[in-house]
Amino acid sequence: MFGGWQRFVDTLVYERMGLSPDSALGSALDFFLFDTIKILLLLTVIVFAITFVRSFFPTEKVREWLEGKHPFTGYVAAALFGIVTPFCSCSAIPLFLGFIQARIPLGVTFSYLVSAPMNNEIAIAMLFSLFGWKITLLYIGMGLLVAILAGILIDRLDMEDELLVKPPPAKPPHFEEPPIPLKERLREAWDATWEILRKVGLYVLLGVGVGAFIHGYVPAELIARYAGGDAWYAVPLATLLGVPMYSNAAGVMPLIEVLTSKGMFLGTALSFMMAITALSLPEAMILKKILSTKLIAIFFGIVTAGIMMTGWVFNALLG
Repeated sequence: MFGGWQRFVDTLVYERMGLSPDSALGSALDFFLFDTIKILLLLTVIVFAITFVRSFFPTEKVREWLEGKHPFTGYVAAALFGIVTPFCSCSAIPLFLGFIQARIPLGVTFSYLVSAPMNNEIAIAMLFSLFGWKITLLYIGMGLLVAILAGILIDRLDMEDELLVKPPPAKPPHFEEPPIPLKERLREAWDATWEILRKVGLYVLLGVGVGAFIHGYVPAELIARYAGGDAWYAVPLATLLGVPMYSNAAGVMPLIEVLTSKGMFLGTALSFMMAITALSLPEAMILKKILSTKLIAIFFGIVTAGIMMTGWVFNALLG
């Protein structure tokens, strides 16, 4: 798909600029130029398409569809819906709040909040391009499992009283939203796409920049020595290191590509990525306006355990 762009970048860096493919600078610059455009293009196309499709599914319609169905259906549907919403952990919160306002069960809303940043279509598309369909399907399965289990546990703990924002009264039965013209849907999809690009563009550049630096300048032996082994603590350490950071899948995926190429086990690298995308300190600060500290701590604890489980499973299966 991006073969032509790769050839153009190679020609620019190695022929026009005269840098050697074996040099640290040449390798880093080639990586940076190729990945930056690739990621921004993927972001634009995928976010626009998904945002447009999502405009046909308002939260009230989602709630009406869930009524009368088995509770497990809600967890699965919310986790799957998270795949088609191109959000980082903070950007997913407005729709999470919309689900609460629509009186969708709390556990179901948390299944969405976990799945949206961890298992979104951008991460899936980039994982597929880097590691193939088998790794991608395993990642999707583990991400959905973590999101579903998180929702079930939250509901079992009966945490409704920990909500600081209470849902409004129900709308009349069979309430119909006014139809939205196609032109307006397209315009809103583009506005939402541009807003996301504006917010995450810097993170993409920073993520690719760090990845390019590691790719060109950091010896593989260094990463393999300190983070590439199969020690049991590698996954928890990577997870805990990722929580204080804040980015989305597009910004952190280049780091995963480089870290695995330098010798880090894939499960350890994915635990690092999932912690960055699904959990963050900015997310906790925003959630503090919606949820009690107790519920936020439970949420972070459940997701952290799920991320570690995912890392260990990947390492055990792939080595």
